[in-house]
Amino acid sequence: MDLTTHWVGYSALVLFTLAYLLVIVEEFTHLRKSKPVLLAAGLIWALVAFQYTGAKDPQVVEEAVRHFLVEFSELFLFLLTAMTYVNAMSERQVFEKLRSWLVNQGYSYRHLFWITGTLSFFLSPLIDNLTTALVMCAVVLTVGKGNKKFISISCINIVVAANAGGAFSPFGDITTLMVWQKGHLSFVEFFALFFPSVVNYLVPAVIMSQAINNDKPQISTEIVVMKRGSIRILILFLMTILTAILFHNFLHLPPFLGMITGLAYLKFFGFYLRRTHIVVKDDKLVYGQVGDVAAFDSYREVARAEWDTLLFFFGVIMCVGGLGFIGYLTHLSSYLYLELGPTVANVLVGVFSSILDNIPIMVAVLQMNPDMPSSQWLLVTLTAGVGGSMLSIGSAAGGALMGQARGIYTFFGHLKWAPVIALGYGLSIWLHLLINT
Repeated sequence: MDLTTHWVGYSALVLFTLAYLLVIVEEFTHLRKSKPVLLAAGLIWALVAFQYTGAKDPQVVEEAVRHFLVEFSELFLFLLTAMTYVNAMSERQVFEKLRSWLVNQGYSYRHLFWITGTLSFFLSPLIDNLTTALVMCAVVLTVGKGNKKFISISCINIVVAANAGGAFSPFGDITTLMVWQKGHLSFVEFFALFFPSVVNYLVPAVIMSQAINNDKPQISTEIVVMKRGSIRILILFLMTILTAILFHNFLHLPPFLGMITGLAYLKFFGFYLRRTHIVVKDDKLVYGQVGDVAAFDSYREVARAEWDTLLFFFGVIMCVGGLGFIGYLTHLSSYLYLELGPTVANVLVGVFSSILDNIPIMVAVLQMNPDMPSSQWLLVTLTAGVGGSMLSIGSAAGGALMGQARGIYTFFGHLKWAPVIALGYGLSIWLHLLINT
């Protein structure tokens, strides 16, 4: 049933548009982004079900909703495991140790610009672009205290680097993860985007670095010590990633199952840390009890996951799924991928993602499911991942840093450097088409 010209279709478009406008202005309204999309998702599917019930065919809608629920569940379980591990490493002060070490090395501002950017590029393929950006921004805010120009430009550099680094790894961004889980690209195929991603990061970084002087910030006297078990948790995280890869590539099981198996590694190790936790009680060492310093609790780290983000993904997948079920994505796919062609369409996907965020854009592309060769799936993965760097609102990393460095890293501050970021975007596409097609 094509409802694209029906009042139900128009109402669904209005609901999604209003919900996403509220997501965009989250910084000003302080309304969590999951709330409007969850409401819109429920109302869109209610409208569709109302129409199909009148046509005496309600089970079709129910089957569609269950299909999108399974799609979200796989993404949810994968991300929940990754977030729990990142929270565990944060609790064990792994990231604080990295920040303290960088602050105390006595590097100049320009050195720190390159160090934080390079670390962002190589960390995001492992711990995702959002987490990487938040960790590196904490470093920049600490060492650049009082130097707003350095903080602003470094935050832009971190966003570009984290998004570029996340584009060549299934673990680097939500969009790459979705493409991998859908089976459009194998794990190894993503690494074909390494050199285009390097170009996407380096071109704007070289130009922006000229605006940073060689003065040195004041060295901090702070000393941070990682907690017991921190290195072993890091090793378990790498083992979890390896498990997900092996499950998918050799056993042909969904990657989320490997990640959930890896979560069990952390649970068992957390049990060991808790039982061997030592506190002083009545001048005696007591094992397995919680004193003034809390023992490691893996369930606490699960609770600290970004639930607003996870629920936002659910709302987006269900909203876009509803619009696709109505028929809008079929018409859009026909225009983009048949009339304009896949290369032009995929380049435009990156441009759109800088305005609307790459997650709903990629969800829409995956639900269109255009018939493309792997080189074009690589292209849309690249453009959706790095296109969001052109504006601060185009990616989760940019949105998070606008909150973390509020008043210093701003929309208009980022916009000033949009032309050089767009230059890197264009050159990365050119390089990909040159070497991967």
